[in-house]
Amino acid sequence: MKKISIVIPMYYEEQVAEECYKRVTNVLKSIENYDYEIIFINDGSKDKTLDILEKLAQNDGKVKVISFSRNFGHQAAVTAGLKYVSGDAVIIMDADLQDPPELIPDMLKYWENGYDVIYGKRKKREGESVFKLLTAKVFYETLNKLSDVEIPKDTGDFRLVDKKVVDVINNLPEHNKFLRGLFSWVGFKQYAYEYERKERVAGKTKYPLKKMIKLAKDGIFSFSTKPLKIVGGLGIISVIISIVILVYAILSYAYNWNNLTAGWTSMMCTMTFLGGVILISLWMIGEYIGRIYEETKQRPQYIIEKTINI
Repeated sequence: MKKISIVIPMYYEEQVAEECYKRVTNVLKSIENYDYEIIFINDGSKDKTLDILEKLAQNDGKVKVISFSRNFGHQAAVTAGLKYVSGDAVIIMDADLQDPPELIPDMLKYWENGYDVIYGKRKKREGESVFKLLTAKVFYETLNKLSDVEIPKDTGDFRLVDKKVVDVINNLPEHNKFLRGLFSWVGFKQYAYEYERKERVAGKTKYPLKKMIKLAKDGIFSFSTKPLKIVGGLGIISVIISIVILVYAILSYAYNWNNLTAGWTSMMCTMTFLGGVILISLWMIGEYIGRIYEETKQRPQYIIEKTINI
């Protein structure tokens, strides 16, 4: 009998934890000839999320719980869940039920037909602001232009993945994993499963602007060195502009054009432009150096404080 593993990160989800468990369990019980397990990862929640998960695990042996010592982030929580799965197919989903668990049987059909990765592609996103929709669009457009690997647009972490793909992801040595990018990078046979993303059942989004920016940086700087090439291009452009200004200043002096403010304007324009280029360049280089520093420390991506049924 084949087995399905469901990986669900939880961060301050006391309002939806029980409803999430009920809906996921009802769907999994309705699928014949499949065993299953549900792995909840408590990502350092300080509310009653862990208490609820502990009760669920006590009453249902198929529920497994991993609890972090503090908040390590969504990608770290998913990574931890992937380390402990035992199923032949692994499904990653959020606890807020915006990605309906009722779609799991359809995704399994595509898996049975030979697809290794079935990723959810949102054809409609309910309950999300215009700002979030716009920034998501800009992010994926920018990421695909900079990256050497095409990452599907309008996708999140909701997907079904074959165990052999999970094993490849688990064996990657890097710490700051941008999972939705890595699932594209590893290849294998993939299918875009279109669906309508619903509003949250309860609670608030756990991805405010600050975390969205961090995720965007992880995606860009983990999957491309093109920003470094942009730095080189900016340097060349600034040198050319400086030479043009110098030549113009010499000609102006030689032919007595007298249409330059003595020194101040050209100097300030040049200094401001070059200063901006230098600061942007240092920031981009610093991002790469910072990531090298994080990797060389070899600290774990997360720390597990407690496990249940594992």
